[in-house]
Parts: sequence; C-alpha cells; structure tokens
Amino acid sequence: MADSKGVKVVASNRKARRNYSIVETYEAGLVLVGSEVKAMRDGRMELKDSYGDIRRGEAYLVGAHIGPYTYARDGGHEPERERKLLLHRREIDRITGAVAEKGLTLVPLQVYFKNGKAKVELALARGRSTYDKRQKLREREDNREIRNMRSSG
Repeated sequence: MADSKGVKVVASNRKARRNYSIVETYEAGLVLVGSEVKAMRDGRMELKDSYGDIRRGEAYLVGAHIGPYTYARDGGHEPERERKLLLHRREIDRITGAVAEKGLTLVPLQVYFKNGKAKVELALARGRSTYDKRQKLREREDNREIRNMRSSG
C-alpha cells in the first residue's frame, strides 16, 4: 500500500464517500502516543463511526479505534480516546463556520503516514439521503452499461 511519495495508507473510511457528498478536504496531523503509532504501523486502526469535532478552538478526531499494541509498556493506550488534530487556525475557523452555518459534518476519509508523520484526510461533507444514494448508484450502473456497450459493439 505504500507508493513512491512515502505515503502509506493505514485506514480508510470506505462508507464516507457513499453516505456523504464531499464539499472540501483538509489534511491534518494527528497527536498520538508511541503505542498508537506502533499499532497504526501494524494496521490496527478503524475509522468506522468516527468524526471530527471542534471544541474551544481545537479540532479532535472522535470515535476512531486504534487497537492495542502487544509489546507496549504499562498497558499501552486507550483504544477509543479522542485524538487532537493539528490544523492551521484559519482552517479551524473555516471549518467551524461551515459546520455552524451550512450544516456540514467533519468526516475522516483516511489515515496515512506521510514522510513518517501520521496524517488524517478530513472532509467537510453533507449527508446524503437514501434517495441520493440510490440515484448515485443508478448513475454509476448506467455509465458502466454504456462503457460495456461501447467496448463490445
């Protein structure tokens, strides 16, 4: 899963792009303890049911699960703890405004290591209704059929 730029994807939120329409994306650093980094390098992370939250001018990743690291001292880390996100002040202000005014949600899309540093790709997203999800699926199937007809005919 590593490519030439030194990026190794650890976890991705596969349902996020289906359940939300992405408006804007951000890259944020993650504040972690040592056993969390080791566990992430082992691929023990899940983003299911996680989200970004902004409190008192600071951003947090809530609900992300990092499994325990077997060889950690003193029991390691708490798997479900809230982790601070490192963003620029103007990015935090922009996200806060968008979440408050437009009813958007902050959703993590994927977590990866970039040049040895843990990063999370966050998206400002609007929730899709069941109708929208079906519509998107129908469009995808129609496009697939058109491509298949062109290549076979």
